Amino acid sequence: MIEIKQLSSTMTDFESQLESILAWDAVSDTAVTDTVKEILQDVKTEGDNAVLDYSRRFDRIDAETMADLEIPLNRAEQALQTIPKAQREALQAAAKRVRSYHEHQKQDSWTYTEADGTVLGQQVTALDRAGLYVPGGKAAYPSSVLMNAIPAKVAGVEELIMVVPTPDNEVNDLVLAAAAIAGVDRIFAIGGAQAVAALAYGTETIPQVDKIVGPGNIYVATAKGMVFGTVGIDMIAGPSEILVICDGKTDPEWIAMDLFSQAEHDEDAQSILISHDAEFLEQVYAAINRLLPTMERKDIITTSLSSRAALIKVNDLDEAVEVANYIAPEHLELSVEEPMAMAKKIRHAGAIFMGRYTAEALGDYCAGPNHVLPTSRTARFSSPLGVYDFQKRSSLIQVSEQGAQTLGQISSVLARGEGLTGHARSAEFRLKD
Repeated sequence: MIEIKQLSSTMTDFESQLESILAWDAVSDTAVTDTVKEILQDVKTEGDNAVLDYSRRFDRIDAETMADLEIPLNRAEQALQTIPKAQREALQAAAKRVRSYHEHQKQDSWTYTEADGTVLGQQVTALDRAGLYVPGGKAAYPSSVLMNAIPAKVAGVEELIMVVPTPDNEVNDLVLAAAAIAGVDRIFAIGGAQAVAALAYGTETIPQVDKIVGPGNIYVATAKGMVFGTVGIDMIAGPSEILVICDGKTDPEWIAMDLFSQAEHDEDAQSILISHDAEFLEQVYAAINRLLPTMERKDIITTSLSSRAALIKVNDLDEAVEVANYIAPEHLELSVEEPMAMAKKIRHAGAIFMGRYTAEALGDYCAGPNHVLPTSRTARFSSPLGVYDFQKRSSLIQVSEQGAQTLGQISSVLARGEGLTGHARSAEFRLKD
């Protein structure tokens, strides 16, 4: 029988126990940091040659030139046509829903005119070029391609460059098919910190991008953190998380499987269930032990649940909301009678899944909203990936002659108060009196 931490909000050390469960060390160790620094510097100074060298060394790629690492777009189109029909139709259906949802996020420029003729506003423009990192190796994530590429294209990004590691020259057709559907412009079979460096600094073959998005391993995450400032990044993602609030009226096996759905990602993933019904928590615990032997990734799930999962008993659903807001989870399922009413009380969550039939897995693939979400309690201050991440905003200011008189006086007073007489005189020169 698997051991899962069981907490109660009535425990005297509940807060410290909860904190210890949530704690996750996302800091790279010195060896990782030093390795990534070296790779970034090599790619920055040696360009294509460094990318080729690291790709041969780490991914065992048989390539003589960078041209050998670029996957032609017609290869992606071919993959789209040759994958099984069911997979092709599923990808197309998911892409349609993701695109439709993100169309609603697109922001437009706006202006307004004041009484004296001064025009103020905001001009919205898309990034010129974005880089998309897609994990490879152990698993293939075509859904990640759709979720990262489609918002960029909806935003109006002109060129989207995808990098994906292909260890031992193994290319995943499902990933390529997703790239074709999403409208990726160029694809390179490179991964790791060297791929991040190539996108951030540019090489003779790979143009520098304005922003890098997409998840990766600790080397990729560390590299993204180090190049931030040279380029933009989406976020530094931690392990996947799910928090379920249940009133005890949902099938325990449904909830157990929802917890599995995140635990199977990796050993550091976190699954938490909160309920005011102690008997229900026991039923879910029993369901977990009953279903676990049937899972293909049971070893990963077992490690995840044993080390980072929790079943939390609270006094009532209002207290469940309080605990959820503190945790600020990546995925939050509200498996309760009135989920919309509860959702209005949630202040911090990456995505909120409402109702008993809304499995988090639907959001991972085809519901429509983005599955790239803030983790490790960063939902307190950040949001899901969206079209807005690929758009920039420039302020528009056109002051009329009359407006210059009013604003010039105000600016003059404030500038002289700050001791910046050049600022003050610049405004004063335009005053009539």
